[in-house]
Amino acid sequence: MADQILIVDDDPAIRKLLEKVMRSNDMETTTADSGKEALRLLEQHTYDLILMDVNLGDMEGFEVIRALRARDIRTPVMIVSGRSEDYDSLYGLSIGADDYITKPFRPVVLGAKVKALIRRNRDLVLPKPDRLQNGAFTYDYSTMRFYKGKEELVLSTREAALMLLFLQHPGQVFTKDMIYEKIWGTGVAVDDNAIMVYVNRLRGKIEEDRQKPVHIVTVRGLGYRFVP
Repeated sequence: MADQILIVDDDPAIRKLLEKVMRSNDMETTTADSGKEALRLLEQHTYDLILMDVNLGDMEGFEVIRALRARDIRTPVMIVSGRSEDYDSLYGLSIGADDYITKPFRPVVLGAKVKALIRRNRDLVLPKPDRLQNGAFTYDYSTMRFYKGKEELVLSTREAALMLLFLQHPGQVFTKDMIYEKIWGTGVAVDDNAIMVYVNRLRGKIEEDRQKPVHIVTVRGLGYRFVP
């Protein structure tokens, strides 16, 4: 079955272009021209990925992302925006988006990033033992939920992929290049800031004090090590 992509953009020309790119990668598309329409579709259907514009007619794409995450809809979101400021990309990632690409984009790059994001998200649901536990942290494979002690950790798709990587390899040092390959996939260009954003967001959810982390430890000059 082809991957299902929801395209959210108020510009008909951009919607048509995105549909063409997705279909050239053997994906099926549904389009929405407003934030309200996107949220209505997401309540009724399941998608493999959402391509989200920032400037919509009725609301900002950021508002849509916050709303769907508040409803526990964990579908991966890639922001596709003409705004190239670092603030926009970092803010989008901080509220639950999983990736960001700016217009104009190269169709081959967009297609590769979409495939990589869907693949990484799907890896979380492959058959595995019921539970993975290290120290205070547990991952329940059947429900795809993470816990610290008895408290559930509510994580975005990228955060979940990063947390699972750490849980599966406690004590191992991961360089940024290794994290790129494991979480984003080879051949996909990722800004160094994206890794820092996700590590800091994850620290904020699992550490007592993100400024003094004891679980996700920075190894100076190399990368990060997980201490369960």
